[in-house]
Amino acid sequence: HNNTMASSSDSDKPSVSNLEENRTRLCDEFAAVAGTDGSVAQCYLAENKWDMERALNSFFEADMETVFEVEDSPKREISPKPKRHKAEEKPPRDCIDLTEDSPAPSNKPSEEDDSKLSVVSWNVDGLDTDNLAERARGLCSYLVLYTPDVVFLQELIPPYIQYLKKRAVSYLFIEGGEAGYFTGMMLKRSRIKLLESETVTYPTTQMMRNLLVAQVDFKGQRLCLMTSHLESCKGHAAERMKQLQVVMQRMREAPDNVTVLFGGDTNLRDTEVAKVGLPSGVCDIWERLGKPEHCRYTWDTKANNNKTVPFVSRCRFDRVYLRPATGDGVPHLAPEHMALVGLEKLDCGRYTSDHWGIYCSFSAR
Repeated sequence: HNNTMASSSDSDKPSVSNLEENRTRLCDEFAAVAGTDGSVAQCYLAENKWDMERALNSFFEADMETVFEVEDSPKREISPKPKRHKAEEKPPRDCIDLTEDSPAPSNKPSEEDDSKLSVVSWNVDGLDTDNLAERARGLCSYLVLYTPDVVFLQELIPPYIQYLKKRAVSYLFIEGGEAGYFTGMMLKRSRIKLLESETVTYPTTQMMRNLLVAQVDFKGQRLCLMTSHLESCKGHAAERMKQLQVVMQRMREAPDNVTVLFGGDTNLRDTEVAKVGLPSGVCDIWERLGKPEHCRYTWDTKANNNKTVPFVSRCRFDRVYLRPATGDGVPHLAPEHMALVGLEKLDCGRYTSDHWGIYCSFSAR
């Protein structure tokens, strides 16, 4: 009897189809994020009571923990001590260790370099779990090479950040989430002092996106550092532009003695930025440096084969924005140099990520 009541009751029909629509949408989003098909998505979502974050977590952690643990521990114990290497031999790549806090005096930056700020922003594609441990090692070797003061990372998953924390002890980590996938910042302890951090939610995101903000002190200067991974895919332009507005409002409203620096995977197309408009005082670093061709495309399937896509796509998804301090008597940071990083193939035949990373340096005027 109850059944006939339910099926004939009009008020119930929309909610059944809403539920179905909602679940179909969740499956599509899960599949897009995790790179799976709908049936795998449905299976993980159903198992986790249709909670997107829990479902993604169980999907990634299933095989990840073991990958990172196995790759890491035994090798560390049996690694030959560097001093046993002949002088001309490079120590094997596995030995790369970020635990050295202070560099040897010989490569200590000169006074002039010392006041420069260096930043890396990189979507590390933690959602692609193939060769992830070797790719995380790849990221570490770039960090050793560039020793950036600040690192903005997108698409981290929990095992990936655990791995980085074990390796990069000279950095302080701030995470924009702990479930599913999220952004993070690494701050070099000897150079950057964290004052406070917060995550700002984007009210209408469907992809668990937010804005991670940190107030820091760099050599007596106040910096506001921000990173985000804006909504992905062509069809989500409206949401992405809303998110960009949140970022720009934050940049515009910061006190004038503060330098604001944003870096992240924006997924932006130039037409979208034109519609939103950059506030006066905010510049796009790549544009400010004269649009250097060699670092135009940060997601480039012509040059990077980590993702198999049926067409060539070359986009400037990853961007760095600066709003220098304007107050009197405070240093004004100016962009000096920009390069793409991650352009070398790893031993596994793949790149550190499907995105190139961006390296920028700034000098104080």
